[in-house]
Amino acid sequence: MRGKAKKATFSLHPDVLAALDEATARGAAPSKNVLVERALVKELKELQRQMRQAQWQEGANDPLLLKDISEIEATFQSADAETARRIG
Repeated sequence: MRGKAKKATFSLHPDVLAALDEATARGAAPSKNVLVERALVKELKELQRQMRQAQWQEGANDPLLLKDISEIEATFQSADAETARRIG
């Protein structure tokens, strides 16, 4: 995440703010901003992972996608078998 940062204002629970202060004071990050940004980036990556997982699950139940995969596997079956013979 390069580039100039933009200021944003959020309301956080006092306990979260206290924990943020404490973590920063212990050296977990050079500033509160850095620690908050790291946490948000981590959370956003996890949300993206969950979304991809849901898409894979949806695809696993899609009959058209499964048919396409089956056709592709059948098309390459002889080439795969030939390659396996050369390796073995």
